[in-house]
Amino acid sequence: MRFEKLQIEGAFALVPEPAVDERGDFARIFCARAFADRGLVDSFVQLSVSRNVNRGTVRGLHFQAAPHLETKVVRCTRGAVFDVVVDLRPGSATVGQWAAIELSAAARNAVYVPAGCAHGFQTLAADCEVEYLITPEYVPSAARGICWDDPAIAIDWPIKEGVTISARDRQLPAFDFAGIEC
Repeated sequence: MRFEKLQIEGAFALVPEPAVDERGDFARIFCARAFADRGLVDSFVQLSVSRNVNRGTVRGLHFQAAPHLETKVVRCTRGAVFDVVVDLRPGSATVGQWAAIELSAAARNAVYVPAGCAHGFQTLAADCEVEYLITPEYVPSAARGICWDDPAIAIDWPIKEGVTISARDRQLPAFDFAGIEC
C-alpha cells in the first residue's frame, strides 16, 4: 500500500499495490504498523457504511468537536465518489483549504482523514457504498458540520444540478474560520 500525500497537511490517499496471478489479485488495504510508522492513527473503534441511492448525493461536510475529534479511513466499496477533506485545524499550514480524491470500488483506494478535518463526498454513480473506519466512537453531542457549498471554502463539486442532500445537511452553517471550535 502506498501513502500519497494530499494537499491537506496529514491527509493521504491510500493506494493498494495488488499482487496479481492467475486467480486475480490480492492487496493489503490496511496495516497498523504501516500507519504507525508514519505517525498516523493505527487503531479504529468503529466501522460504518453508507449506501447512497442517487448519483449526485452529497454527505457532509461532517466532523466532531473536541475532545472527540475523529480520524477516518474512507473507502468506496461500490461505485465511485468525489471525496473531500477540509482542514479546520487552527495553526495548520492548510487551514481553510480542501483536497479531493476520487475513490472507487474499481481502484480500491482510500483516503486518510486526520482529526480536526471535515469530511464529505458526492456520489458519481447511482447505488454507491462508502465504508468508514473511525476513531473515536461517534458522540452525537459532538457532531458538527459545515455547509457543503460554503462559498468561503469553494469546493468544486463535479455534479452541481440535481444534488441529493439530507434536510439536516442542508441546514448546516457556513464555517467561521475565526471561531473554529473543532
